[in-house]
Amino acid sequence: MAKRSLYQRMRSNAQIRSGLFCLGILLMIVAVIIGPLPGPGFLIVFPIGMMLCLQNSSWAKRVYVRFKRRHPRYGDWTDRVMRRVSAARRRARVRLERAMDDD
Repeated sequence: MAKRSLYQRMRSNAQIRSGLFCLGILLMIVAVIIGPLPGPGFLIVFPIGMMLCLQNSSWAKRVYVRFKRRHPRYGDWTDRVMRRVSAARRRARVRLERAMDDD
């Protein structure tokens, strides 16, 4: 059996999950504040905050899923920026289906 990492073990504690969620919210707020500054700060800090929120809050996951259903184009952008594995699989599946339809 594989040993769980320290991060995975810490996330089993509800207080730490809440703290990580708050840290994610704080990072997203900071990203909006530093967005106008030159450099890629927003594109680095915002996805990290969003990932922390999505990993540690079922409420945030539900809101994100609703957002993606209403605005699929923007949902694809956020998945791409966050480098989500599920989104990469979905894009590969769509490419494969298109290739099969072209044949």
